[in-house]
Amino acid sequence: MNTSRVLQLSDYMAIEHQLGAHNYKPLDVVLSRGQGVYVWDTDGKRYLDCLSAYSAVNQGHCHPRILEALIDQAGRLSLTSRAFRNDQLPLFYEEICALTGSHKVLPMNSGAEAVESAIKAVRKWGYQVKGVPDGEAEIVVCADNFHGRTIAIVGFSTDPTARQGFGPFAPGFKAIPFGDADALEAAISPNTVGFLVEPIQGEAGVIIPPDGYLRRVREICTRNKVMLILDEIQTGLGRTGTLLAEAHEGIEADVTLIGKALAGGFYPISAVLSNEEVLGVLQPGEHGSTFGGNPLACAVARMAMKVLVEERMIENAQWMGERFLFGLQALNHGVIKDVRGRGLLIAMELNEDAGGARKLTEALMARGLLAKETHTHTARFAPPLIITAEQVDWALEEIAGALNVY
Repeated sequence: MNTSRVLQLSDYMAIEHQLGAHNYKPLDVVLSRGQGVYVWDTDGKRYLDCLSAYSAVNQGHCHPRILEALIDQAGRLSLTSRAFRNDQLPLFYEEICALTGSHKVLPMNSGAEAVESAIKAVRKWGYQVKGVPDGEAEIVVCADNFHGRTIAIVGFSTDPTARQGFGPFAPGFKAIPFGDADALEAAISPNTVGFLVEPIQGEAGVIIPPDGYLRRVREICTRNKVMLILDEIQTGLGRTGTLLAEAHEGIEADVTLIGKALAGGFYPISAVLSNEEVLGVLQPGEHGSTFGGNPLACAVARMAMKVLVEERMIENAQWMGERFLFGLQALNHGVIKDVRGRGLLIAMELNEDAGGARKLTEALMARGLLAKETHTHTARFAPPLIITAEQVDWALEEIAGALNVY
């Protein structure tokens, strides 16, 4: 490869269009560097990142302490596979259990892998412990969910774009409305082994369930011996102003899924957090991953968790989230239908006749702020948890100005 040639924005876009699968529709910005809450494009223009790689960069871009841990570990040992033990995995287990109150951990690589792993473990728990007849286990999910892109997961999605053309799908899933505890109770049968749900539906547009929903869900699952599986891959690790979003209602899931910010944007790692009853059903050879639990991922995740706590990023997410949300709600523009959020996971939904939120995100890009639309009419704002009050106020000014495109 000739690294000396000079490429323009249009060149990068043309190469991507020609050689890459067209399964994304990104904004037309080509980024080349990041630091803290900012990223720079190939022309040197700076942007405030209000997406954080869908919450994978909660700690900010290129956090120096995480970078140092990455470099140090990469120079010593990066991968062993689980055929052998390494000196980082036990310490990762110890520290993540201490942080989250978990009793057993299954390390994987991506959020979707964590979801698939939880489905396997909870199904097997249903057969071995609950006594569900073999092959008849059911897992209840919610409409408008987003748990990943694998065949099993899109099979229980209610999004036509995610499903169309990818069947046949795996059976054993039942979808109910999100935020409706009565619907959960009605859907449970003797063969129900789990309820898989996001505490806040991020991809659907930051949909927050009614107060008390998760508390009632917890009671229903306990009473019916159903495992409550909370997908905290986007909401977890400080994004909503608490370590895990379940804390807003004072509950504990039986199985918690985390990923994204677990490595601060440096390396793919996810984890299924549970207990001996659920993860104890997995025996050697029944599940695994060549890269899952590798020493490089574990060393990076250990530091990513450490800076999250030591640098009080979770508390900052609560404080700056309140400031950001209040500022957006105070905007007086007729195109805004709703503003909602928790911590630094915030959405602005526009009226359906406005022509979509893509116009807003493109106008913001021109002003030096990067956000992304979801489900046509909604723009999400989720900056790194290290954002300052001054930066929040600047973002609010630019959002107010960008709304003039409507």
